[in-house]
Amino acid sequence: MNQMIHTTTNTGSIAGFFIQLKSRNPLLYSFGWLNIAGALICLVLTQFTSTEVMGINAYIKPMKFFTSIAVMAFTMSWYMVYLTNQRAVKTYSRVTVVTMIIELVIIVWQAANGRLSHFNVSTPLYGILFSMMGIAITVFTLWTLYIGILFFRQKNFPPSLTQGYIWGIRLGIIWFVIFAFEGGHMAANLAHTIGAADGGEGLPVLNWSKQYGDLRVAHFFGMHALQLLPLAGFYFAKQKGQMTTIAIVWLVFVALLYWQALTGHPLL
Repeated sequence: MNQMIHTTTNTGSIAGFFIQLKSRNPLLYSFGWLNIAGALICLVLTQFTSTEVMGINAYIKPMKFFTSIAVMAFTMSWYMVYLTNQRAVKTYSRVTVVTMIIELVIIVWQAANGRLSHFNVSTPLYGILFSMMGIAITVFTLWTLYIGILFFRQKNFPPSLTQGYIWGIRLGIIWFVIFAFEGGHMAANLAHTIGAADGGEGLPVLNWSKQYGDLRVAHFFGMHALQLLPLAGFYFAKQKGQMTTIAIVWLVFVALLYWQALTGHPLL
């Protein structure tokens, strides 16, 4: 078993957290910071460009993707040190970097040229790029599912980890995978809005529709179970039963958000 799994998760400071995070998975740690840098560059570019995509500054979407991928990379870096199968962890880390780079390069290139990246099949080239993104995210998601299965299969974890925390990681990964695949619904529709075309008035930054159903809402809350459930397990839901209850409640909540979008109603 990797020696690092015996380290305490209580780092005592933000600096200590990042020092330990780097030691747990140097590749995903570095990739996470690369994405933070990308998000900051996009933030700066929003102030210096008037290019828009569907009425929104073109660099808002890449900024959100860079930020989301950074959070995911840091999160999985932290969890996967507990797995005994570190060969799979190394492969997963490489797959994550490659697939997410494919995703980001296409998103940034299309945005810089004032074009949609997702759902853009207006030319054969753009259709191929969109398909490449779909293949990349499917490969990444299937590999994430495999990591989740490894967490379920493994029975021995460091004694410092509570059952609530372990089950938070397990269920957080599964919920993440389920709602990552919900993105397939949007891809099939070539849109995320239900009841109107994409591009209407949206909430600040998030841009979720304020007038119609938006499939991105459930997508967002479902995938962030990856952080929410383990945090709950670490801080207060110490037992398996407590965590299972919280996870089921969260799943029902997100399922209701999905149903709300399908009926054409906005979040707010």
